[in-house]
Parts: sequence; C-alpha cells; structure tokens
Amino acid sequence: MKVKKIPMRMCVGCKELKPKKELLRIVVLPTGVIEVYVCDSMDCFNKAYENHGLEKSLKRPVSKDVYEALKAQIENG
Repeated sequence: MKVKKIPMRMCVGCKELKPKKELLRIVVLPTGVIEVYVCDSMDCFNKAYENHGLEKSLKRPVSKDVYEALKAQIENG
C-alpha cells in the first residue's frame, strides 16, 4: 500500500509548516487577487498583520480592506 504524501506549507504568521488543507490561501493573480498561506486562527492572523507577513511574502503592499476581509473570514469560520 502506497502512502500518500501530504503537501505542507508555511504559515506567514506563526512560520510553522502545516498541512496545506489546514491553512487559508491568499494569492496575487494577474487580476489582482491575493493568495498566501496563513493558519485559520486569529493568533496567526495577528502575527502576520503585525510583522507584515503578507507584504513580505507577496512583495507588494496589502490594503487594509484585504486584512479586514481575511479577519472576517477567520472570525466567521
């Protein structure tokens, strides 16, 4: 029986490697959509916000609207 490899990604908040399915994904597409990985917890969101983890990962400024939308998504589960 072959064991399936679980893809791991690093959270931009806590910097821990976690299974991809446990993280929220935020990306920048040509259309302007943003995508990065962050844990689905307010602690990691706050760390990413305070240390500008999204800006560093995306290499571009992130508007307050994006942070507010992400915060609302995490709070609403």
